[in-house]
Amino acid sequence: MSTSPDSLTHHPEPGAGQIRKGLTLSSLNWLGVAPFFLFALLFLILPTATLMIGAFQDADGHFTLGNIARLFDDSILSAYWISFEVSAASALGGTLIGLALALAAIQGGLPQWIRPTLMTFSGVASNFAGIPLSFAFLSTLGRMGLVTVLLRNYADFDLYGSGFSILSFLGLTLTYLYFQIPLMVLIVTPAIDGLRAEWREACESLGGNSVAYWWHIALPILWPSIMGSALLLFANAFGAVATAYALTGSSLNIVPILLYAQIRGDVLHDQNLGYALALGMIVVTGLSNAGYIWLRSRAERGRE
Repeated sequence: MSTSPDSLTHHPEPGAGQIRKGLTLSSLNWLGVAPFFLFALLFLILPTATLMIGAFQDADGHFTLGNIARLFDDSILSAYWISFEVSAASALGGTLIGLALALAAIQGGLPQWIRPTLMTFSGVASNFAGIPLSFAFLSTLGRMGLVTVLLRNYADFDLYGSGFSILSFLGLTLTYLYFQIPLMVLIVTPAIDGLRAEWREACESLGGNSVAYWWHIALPILWPSIMGSALLLFANAFGAVATAYALTGSSLNIVPILLYAQIRGDVLHDQNLGYALALGMIVVTGLSNAGYIWLRSRAERGRE
C-alpha cells in the first residue's frame, strides 16, 4: 500500500508560547473596545434601566402604574402631540430638502468641489445643536435679529408683525431643519451612490427617458432608504432637548421641556413622572429607529 506524501506531512501542535501570544492579542483587542462598553453601560444601559424602573415606582419606591396612567392626561397628550408635529414637520422638510441637495451634488453635473464641500458642511452642521444653535437663530430671526432688522429697514416688511415668532412651532421647526437637512444628506448619500450607471443605460436602451428611469427604477430602489432616513430624522427631532429648551424655554409645551421641568427640582418636580415621560419618548424613538433599521436592511438587500 502506497503512502501519500500528504499523509507524512507533520503538522506541529501550537506551543504554549503561541497560545499565550494569541491570548495576549485577544485581550488587547478586547481592551481596545472596553471604553465603548464602559461608556454604553454608564450613559445608556444604566440610565435607561433606572428610568424604566422609576417609571413604575412612586416617591416611596413602591410599584405603581399611576405614572403611566398620567401620561394620558390632556396636558401630557398635548405635549406629545406637539412634539410629534414638530418632529414630523422637520423630518419631512429635512428629507425633501436633504434629498434634493444630495441628488444635485452627486448626479446633478455640478463642479466636483461641490460634493466634498457639502459633505464637510453636513458633517459639522448635523452636530451643531443646543445652546449655540439657539443663539444663532435668535441672532438671525429673533425680534432684533439680523434678518428681521434687514427686512424691516430695507424691504419695509415686519416679520413679527406678520405673525411669525422664533419661539413658535414654525420657529422651532426651522431651527431643527438646520441639523435635519445635513443629517439627511449624510444618510442618503451612500444610497444614491449605490445607483448603478448600467441601470440608467439599460433604461435608455429600451427607449426610456429620465422620468421613466427615476419613476420605475431609481425611486423604487431609493424608497426604503428615503423612508428609513425620514424615520431617523423624526427620532432625532423627537429626542432633542437642549435646542428646544434654549430656544423656547417654557413657551412651547413639548415633551422634552415638560420632562426637564419634572426632573430639575422646581415646583413641578415629580421625578417618577419624568421617568414615565422619558420612557414614552424611548418607546417612540425606539420604534422609529427600529423602522429605520428594517428599511435600511431591506434597501441593502434590494441593491444586492
